[in-house]
Amino acid sequence: MKKEIHPKYNPKAKVTCACGNVFTVGSTVSEMHVEICSKCHPFFTGREQLIDTAGRIEKFKLRREKAGTKPKAQKKERVKKQSKK
Repeated sequence: MKKEIHPKYNPKAKVTCACGNVFTVGSTVSEMHVEICSKCHPFFTGREQLIDTAGRIEKFKLRREKAGTKPKAQKKERVKKQSKK
């Protein structure tokens, strides 16, 4: 490896979350501030809620129903061309 081209590695970098949680990680930055961490993220805390924005599920079901009611177009049979000899 070439010397003096790599950033300094801090094995005990301090990370501060917006919720107040503080923990240490290894990083090239000595101190970081984050908006969300595993202590306050809804997925990890069990407060996750699935929200149906603007009735997306109902719109999808309606499209599927409409697609199922239309008769499918029948394919035309191909006629093989006769080769000339």
